[in-house]
Amino acid sequence: MSHTAPEPDAELRPYEPIHPGGDLGRLLRKLAAPAGVVLALALKFKAAALVLLKLKIFATSGTMLVSMAAYAWLWGWKFAVGFVLLILVHELGHVAELRRQGIPASAPLFIPFMGAVVGMKQMPHDAWREARVALAGPIVGSVGALGVWVAGEALDSELLVATAFTGFFLNLFNLLPIVPLDGGRAVAALHPAFWGAGLAGLVLLAVLYPNPILIAILLLGGFELWNRIRHWRDPRVRAYYAIPTWQRAVVGATYLGLAVLLALGMSATHIEKTF
Repeated sequence: MSHTAPEPDAELRPYEPIHPGGDLGRLLRKLAAPAGVVLALALKFKAAALVLLKLKIFATSGTMLVSMAAYAWLWGWKFAVGFVLLILVHELGHVAELRRQGIPASAPLFIPFMGAVVGMKQMPHDAWREARVALAGPIVGSVGALGVWVAGEALDSELLVATAFTGFFLNLFNLLPIVPLDGGRAVAALHPAFWGAGLAGLVLLAVLYPNPILIAILLLGGFELWNRIRHWRDPRVRAYYAIPTWQRAVVGATYLGLAVLLALGMSATHIEKTF
């Protein structure tokens, strides 16, 4: 998605294409086999999502059930239900902020092993507003994961605590500073140079944990980064990122604070298994 001037009459475009979740090494490796099928479609994912959103072939509830069935194949239905609901909470954070800004937004559309997408008919007015939309998902999603953690402790349920861990990881992963993830959209309000750092970090992650999902994100992220750099000299694009210093400070503080809290949440909910 290029950051040219907002187009009021633009077609629905996907906001959130990717949400892999779980323990960084273990869960990504578990997803490797089914994600191999997804990789072949990754570069065409956004176009397919646009068609589905425009034609309204799949309702949110229907695609949620399909995703639950897919995740249940790996981890069992109880965990799958909790995981998909946490993704839904995250996406509803984006939807709420988009609609609060007066931007028409669709209900989430779920794609197994790739997360969910939310369609919007136009870009936010500037990078400050886009950062708020981007951060709304992880903020609301983190609150949801916190609620699951509290319930898990109250009920002495390892399943709920493990689900909370996955929710914290899901939202922290999305803070990686690379487009099209939430972190890439947020740090754009600080300086686009962060995109390069995010891309380098993702390359390192893909080397340490080779996985089709990470490779798909890397390809999409590289394409998005090149597309934005290509349009950087456009005066409308430069104006889009020209926001006051105080707005950059608020985005930076929120981004870093949220990342720290999510890391602490993961540490607190991590369950050591002994065999």
